Amino acid sequence: MIPERTRELLERAVNSGGLPGAALGVVDAAGRRDTLILGHAQLQPENVSLQEDFFFDLASLTKPLFTARNVIRAAEQGRLDLDDTVATHLPELGWMQDTPLKTRTLRQLLTHTAGLPAWVPLYTWGSADTIRARFMQEPWAMQEAGEVVYSDLGYVLLGRVLERVYDRPLREFALDSGLTFAPDPAHSVATERCAWRERVLRGETHDENAAAQGGLAGHAGLFGTLGGVLAQAERLLGGGWLSPAAQAEATHLQTPGRTLAFVAAQPGWSGGSLCSPAAFGHTGFTGTGLWADPRAGWPGRC
Repeated sequence: MIPERTRELLERAVNSGGLPGAALGVVDAAGRRDTLILGHAQLQPENVSLQEDFFFDLASLTKPLFTARNVIRAAEQGRLDLDDTVATHLPELGWMQDTPLKTRTLRQLLTHTAGLPAWVPLYTWGSADTIRARFMQEPWAMQEAGEVVYSDLGYVLLGRVLERVYDRPLREFALDSGLTFAPDPAHSVATERCAWRERVLRGETHDENAAAQGGLAGHAGLFGTLGGVLAQAERLLGGGWLSPAAQAEATHLQTPGRTLAFVAAQPGWSGGSLCSPAAFGHTGFTGTGLWADPRAGWPGRC
């Protein structure tokens, strides 16, 4: 199922030292799988061989696989409407400020069209409690709504909305097998030596802004095994990721280049040029990615 040429190129990259390790998997709508595991999960302070059941920091795959999925599920349950304004669920947002963020919708946050900045160093603001409080009152420099500006901040807000409508912290949400917020470091893949934390990160959230908020926020903090992510891809192909209607909405093009939960196939995108126009996917800063092509019946994750 994994083409020989793909195997050769990945093996060459790992054997040459270009990559410390790699995990690639494909699955079709019938559930047939093929995987390739190469190299190491960690190089410092010691070498650790990569195993198929090790957990990867999924980074921004948290956005579609957890946050967007649960927001869409909440809409189906009647807990919210995707065209609700942010202030409908977070009335304390921008208290005594005349900010347009109050009028932006959950749909705009999902599709990165709310006009929020892409990123700010929240982790430099102080404690987790300070970050949570200041985030809701920060006078963000907003752009006009409509243009796609990929924003972690919008998904931080969506995480807050989920906590409000379900009345529990994100860490208490149920996850499918192969996904977790608290991986065993001994069965996890290292990401890097963090200059801020001054140590090799293994089994703890790489994203500084999520780490500073307790290791999890709406934009990052989810971990998954190769098998766990392939199970998500299989459900996206064969159904069961959400209800049929909700899943169709989640993968339907909402604005140029974006569905509610994913990046849509387009020239130069990370899924490659051989995907059909129906394909969609997402990447994570740590080197993770998931792509699905319902028309071809093949997703992939590496």
